[in-house]
Amino acid sequence: MASEVASLAVVLAAASVALAYARLATSRLAPSIPRLAALLPVLLLLPVLPFAFSSIHLRTISAFFLVWLCGFKLLLLAAGHGPLHPALPLVRFVACAALPVKVRDKTEKQQQQQQQASRSSLPSGFLLSYAAKAALFSALVSVRCYRARMPAYAVPVFDGAHVYLMLELFLASAAALARALLGAELEPQFDRPYLASSLRDFWGRRWNLMVPGVLRPCVYRPVRARFGAAAGVLAAFLVSGAMHEVMFYYITLEAGTGEVTAFFALHGACAVAERWLARQHGGVWRPPRPVATALTLAFVTGTGSWLFFAPVIRSGLDKAIIAECEGMLAFLERAGRNLTAMAHLV
Repeated sequence: MASEVASLAVVLAAASVALAYARLATSRLAPSIPRLAALLPVLLLLPVLPFAFSSIHLRTISAFFLVWLCGFKLLLLAAGHGPLHPALPLVRFVACAALPVKVRDKTEKQQQQQQQASRSSLPSGFLLSYAAKAALFSALVSVRCYRARMPAYAVPVFDGAHVYLMLELFLASAAALARALLGAELEPQFDRPYLASSLRDFWGRRWNLMVPGVLRPCVYRPVRARFGAAAGVLAAFLVSGAMHEVMFYYITLEAGTGEVTAFFALHGACAVAERWLARQHGGVWRPPRPVATALTLAFVTGTGSWLFFAPVIRSGLDKAIIAECEGMLAFLERAGRNLTAMAHLV
């Protein structure tokens, strides 16, 4: 644990210095090839930093933050597109680049004010929601040993719930840190993906929203402008699959098998077909929302068990990931007991 804390300090310092340089360099150059060339040292450094961690979780999460999201944001910066801009204050620039957050501008905030009013007026409900998710995640980790005895249909549901809760808790923690640093309203990372009524709804509007947030301007819009919307969707899913292969390399430290790319290629093709069917027959008949939600989640979990989780399960790293989760929960439990004891002493 001490070595991982030291590695975390080194990675944070290196990333902060690199991003401070990126802000300074781009402030002196117009969006162009020279700006991209100036950012190249940073783009080459970021993929190396996650290897400072021996923990699978820290290595993979830092790779997601720095290699994928930050890398794509820097590419957009090189082209003169947001969310980064050299005029941003240094702390905000570094936080927005390195963390999976996007500051909500005033227009977006006004548009979503009514939707968010109930949540904003009930911060205790927000905290209670995340406390319940943390408790459920802890329960899933505790009963992981019974996974082998579960019915075949329950295993992908169990794995999907584990990934969702783990990601949302990690990303919510990063967002809380960013909110403390920036003092600004942030866009959410998830929007109840378990209520998705279509693949387009799941991937585009509910699941890990920072990913479509960078894929739209980097991939979808340029491809759509040249080849049409269907090609843009397929390209975005293929790039997402390729980047997930990179993330899986940070998990397994082995070359990808292509299964994860196949998973996203399949979902991209199905999303295009879904869009076409909605245009052709959407006005005639649509399944009731509960049925559509059940079908969507069944498709995601079923294909995820077949293609997405296969590399990790085959390598046996799913057991190592659970062991790390158990160690983290034990550490937090000990820390909580120590804090309680100190409070009693005071």
